[in-house]
Amino acid sequence: MHAKRRRGAATDHSEGRSPRIERISWGRMDIEGIGSGKDFKLWPGGGRPWDWTETGMSHDPGIQPADVEELLRNRSRVVILSRGQQLQLQTMPETFDLLDRQGIAVHVEETTAAVKRYNELAEQRKRVGGLFHSTC
Repeated sequence: MHAKRRRGAATDHSEGRSPRIERISWGRMDIEGIGSGKDFKLWPGGGRPWDWTETGMSHDPGIQPADVEELLRNRSRVVILSRGQQLQLQTMPETFDLLDRQGIAVHVEETTAAVKRYNELAEQRKRVGGLFHSTC
């Protein structure tokens, strides 16, 4: 994970607005107030690089409940889960179960579409969080 800021550092937007994704390309994302890197966890008020090794996540079976817990702790009410630019990243059924039990609206999309939806919701000041994978 390459980021302009210290790896693992969370950034707090004091107004509680979800940070805007300023740019996405293969293997690189630029996040407002956070910096650049490959994959990110974003939520209302901040975000940080997404280190898959923290939970042992892999493309298949994919995003685990533990991967979204930080979004929930930071009061996300809508969650965007990107699938990668080649739709290789899966999401475990247990993750959907957790989000459903919490009453969280979920959108699962190819990364470019996920970024667009996330930015639209952030601009509307929705309490949106997301997991973004910038490659496959």
